[in-house]
Amino acid sequence: MRFPSAAPYSRGDSALLGLIGHGIGLSRTPAMHEAEAEALGLRCVYRLIDLAALNLGVEALPELLLAAERMGFTGLNITYPCKQAVIPLLDELSEEAKALGAVNTVVLRDGRRVGHNTDSSGFAEGFRRLLPGAPLACVVQLGAGGAGSAVAHALLAMGTGQLILFDHEAARARSLAQALCARFGTGRAHTGAELEQALAGADGLVHATPTGTAAHPGLPLSARLLHSRLWVSEIVYFPLDTELLRQARERGCRTAHGGGMAVFQAAHAFRLFTGLEPDAARMEAHFAGLGGGLAA
Repeated sequence: MRFPSAAPYSRGDSALLGLIGHGIGLSRTPAMHEAEAEALGLRCVYRLIDLAALNLGVEALPELLLAAERMGFTGLNITYPCKQAVIPLLDELSEEAKALGAVNTVVLRDGRRVGHNTDSSGFAEGFRRLLPGAPLACVVQLGAGGAGSAVAHALLAMGTGQLILFDHEAARARSLAQALCARFGTGRAHTGAELEQALAGADGLVHATPTGTAAHPGLPLSARLLHSRLWVSEIVYFPLDTELLRQARERGCRTAHGGGMAVFQAAHAFRLFTGLEPDAARMEAHFAGLGGGLAA
């Protein structure tokens, strides 16, 4: 096997990739990366490093990163609950990762660990495709963790006038709101007090917590708070059709599942890993073939 020390890769090169997270057994990321690599003439093996299956916690991250380096990994994707915890273990951060305070992609090259974030750009691209023309005057977001930070930055960059944040850790929501206001302007983001009141006057709801995944089933809020004037956007993509989206559709809401973000963050990460330009439409088609299309 040859692991080039600098991108771009060439036809016939090999890439060893992985995903670190908790409860990731149903992830479609490995299949998307391996299929796109094959289409571009690369040999790619993508491994899941599931903390739940290994009975490990976030404290195992230093050991896992070192092991990946020693085994010649090209790079790692990082997901819940490690997107913020991984930062102190890296040598360098991209500007986007610095601004978001979260990393979902680590490139391992020349003895260095470089952290990036493709969640924000991936969410924005998926949102525009699945909810074209959605009003953005006022948006409520549930979740202010690593993925939530990326989504919040994307929403404000897309033109959201006011973003109201809710998180079970109030301090985390306040910290994210402050960071958003520093980047996008005073008053653009703030924490909410009453979810029902916030949703009553909102254009849309974005869900950015693990609730609704196969590992954490259920609803992140009471279904009675949903109303037909809302659009609802989800970041969870396994299952693709979450209970939140089903309840929202029953109430007449426009909805967007998490598949769009999953595909486009993966495409952007593939570019970082290999230096090659992926075919996003091809990756989108492959994702759909794994079970579930990208229609709203």
